[in-house]
Amino acid sequence: MKERQKKSAGGPDENKIASLVRQLLVELGEDPEREGLAKTPMRVAKSLAYLTRGYRQNLKAVVNGAKFMSGTNHMVVLKDIEVYSLCEHHMLPFYGKCSIGYISQGKVLGVSKLARIVDMFARRLQIQERMTEEIANAVMAESGAEGVGVVITAKHLCMMMRGVEKQNSEMTTSAVLGSFRTDEKVRQEFLSLIR
Repeated sequence: MKERQKKSAGGPDENKIASLVRQLLVELGEDPEREGLAKTPMRVAKSLAYLTRGYRQNLKAVVNGAKFMSGTNHMVVLKDIEVYSLCEHHMLPFYGKCSIGYISQGKVLGVSKLARIVDMFARRLQIQERMTEEIANAVMAESGAEGVGVVITAKHLCMMMRGVEKQNSEMTTSAVLGSFRTDEKVRQEFLSLIR
């Protein structure tokens, strides 16, 4: 699995970003020295560093060895994991819920690690379709599961507050691997559990 990596492993230069945000404010016709905006450039820089921290994380460190032996090979489902990300086209937020299911083969992941995997991929400039696949591939790689299913439903502000301005639209994406792809009964069990 190939992960997109940030140029610098040490993180973004917040001072440089703040300087660019200050220039942006001027270009928008604002006065970056006025009281309400004086600290905005650095706030935006810190916010962007936080919202893109997934570039500076890696899957092994996120899972941190939290794999546990289990005699069961039943389906494990974690649903309604909150997702907050930035679309790579307009850098506007999209947000929603993610559900993950997998059938273990002798080992299970710590439950909080599933949410951390979601966050790692969400905290990057993203498109929902790719993020769904990245999460599924990561769960499959780390769990050694027989199959994995991931479904994300999200609202995109780039579509809600600009462009077509459709406030009630939601996008749903899914990725199914292994037995979730090849066995209709497995896939239907997963979908019925997350409804």
